[in-house]
Amino acid sequence: MKKYLFICYVLLLMASCGPKSTLHPASISQTTNRTVKQSTTKYKGINSIPMRREGGVCYVIVKINGVDMEVIIDTGASDVVISSIEALFLLKQGKLTEDDIIGTSYYKIANGTISAGTVIRLKSVQIGDRILTDVRATVVDNMEAPLLLGQSALDRFNTVSIDYTNNTINIQ
Repeated sequence: MKKYLFICYVLLLMASCGPKSTLHPASISQTTNRTVKQSTTKYKGINSIPMRREGGVCYVIVKINGVDMEVIIDTGASDVVISSIEALFLLKQGKLTEDDIIGTSYYKIANGTISAGTVIRLKSVQIGDRILTDVRATVVDNMEAPLLLGQSALDRFNTVSIDYTNNTINIQ
């Protein structure tokens, strides 16, 4: 219970301070307390996952630590990015623990400002039938930030392409 309260406090503190920007992390300058050992598994064969397009943005459903979440495909984001709301939800469901917190990173977002985020380890990210383990992610201090599927997940595949005609993301 003590660990749960500590994690809630850290995540709520992040959500209540810092710049409130709806822009997304574009590049990273990191300082972390621990590191994530990411699986280096590369998959063969093409897997097509349905996506939804809205206003030039591509959304796909993924399972993060076993929970379905709609994310934006963002090849410009360094990490998978979730807001403090999703982090608290995962924590409440027992899908995120104190052991998953790695440290803090500072990101330069698209408008040039520096923003802090809490770096965590996601036990699993499932995209279609592909399951990635030990994926680095960042919890941003903006409770309204959209979820982003960034390079910490995408670069684990041989190729990633978007088929706009069939509204699918194809991973291999």
